[in-house]
Order: sequence, then structure tokens, then C-alpha cells
Amino acid sequence: MRTVLVVDDEPQLLRALQVNLHAEGYQVLTALDGTTALQHAASNHPDLIVLDLGLPDINGVDVITKIRRTSSTPIIVLSARHGSVDKVRALDAGADDYVTKPFGLDELLARLRVAERRLGTSDGGEQALTIDVGDFEVDLANRKVTRDGAPVRLTPREWAILQLLVRNPGRLITQQQMLAKIWGPGYDGETHYLRVYMGQLRRKLEADPARPRHLLTEAGMGYRFEP
Repeated sequence: MRTVLVVDDEPQLLRALQVNLHAEGYQVLTALDGTTALQHAASNHPDLIVLDLGLPDINGVDVITKIRRTSSTPIIVLSARHGSVDKVRALDAGADDYVTKPFGLDELLARLRVAERRLGTSDGGEQALTIDVGDFEVDLANRKVTRDGAPVRLTPREWAILQLLVRNPGRLITQQQMLAKIWGPGYDGETHYLRVYMGQLRRKLEADPARPRHLLTEAGMGYRFEP
């Protein structure tokens, strides 16, 4: 049974999530503020964290930053803020995904399942070295990509982007994270690089590059690989 820490300053929502997640088989810890959340994270070591950004005592982004100093526990952000700036800040601080309020339980459960799959990879052993999504196959060990059985030639930058995405299935990788990891410091504003390379990857790998199924864009935020 996975343990989920749910952090939100709305008592009714917190209670509803506690009841529903427990019914889905999770053990649930709750916190109404950031201080209690940090105490739970340090003493109870939850497997997953669902965290509202608008907390009464500590900014949610600061809570993420403090948790990330000692833990890689998957964090799913809840946000009533529909703009991308706060979500990007949370993701750059170390959150794994986000759900915008109001949300349906099915959506939250889907995000939790994605986080659990990633958790299973990091906790339980090796990640699959070959990712086959039907349209194309990525061999991480040998740094090879095939489409319909034929090899696909990728540039080093294209391979670096694809590898980063497929190693984090379902997870939103922000533009800033991708630029920092692949191009290095000082490239934070060069988001047009990503648009160019993602366009090239889609033309090489997606059955319909104009309507991609696997290499997805989250407008103004980043990119996501869906198997």
C-alpha cells in the first residue's frame, strides 16, 4: 500500500481527498499547512505527495524546495492558479506534475499512477532499456532509434532531448529544465531551440507530426512523453 501525503488548506477538499484516496487503496496522511507537511515528509517518508501551492504559512514552491534537499519523492502540485508562471516555478523547484483546480478525481488518480510507475522504476530496479510505443522504438542502451523496423538517424541534440523525455514517461519537463540539462547554464531564454528540435523529432518519429501522440507540448511550459 502506497502512502500519500495530501497538503491543502481547504479542510473540506482535504477530507474528500482523504476518503477517496483511501477507497482507492492508498494510506493517506494530511496536512493543512506547509510546516506540518514538512514534518510529515521528514518523519513518515510518504511514497507520494499531493501539494497545494497556496498554503497559509509557507509558499508551496518553498515547501518543494525544502523537500527536494533530502528526498526524491514524487510531488504532484495542486494549483488554483491557471497561469503557467507559478506552475513552471513549482516544476523547476522539483515537482513532478501538476493538476489545476477544479479537477476530477480520475485526473488526479491518473497522475498518481504515472508517478507510481516512475517510483517503481527508481525503487524496484532497472528501467526498461527499450521503449516501444508502436510508432517507434528507442533502445537506450545502444542509443538507437527505429521506426517501422528501419533505423532513424538523430543528431546528438535530438537524441539528448528524446532520451530525457523517454526516461521520464508522463512527466512534464519544463523548457528551463531541458535547456539547462542539454545546452547548459546561460540558455534559459533560448526556447526557440526546443521548438526547432522538437519539430525535427516529430517529423522523424511521429506518424502524424502535426498531431503528435507521444512527443507532446504543454504550451508555455514544456514537453511530455506519453508512451
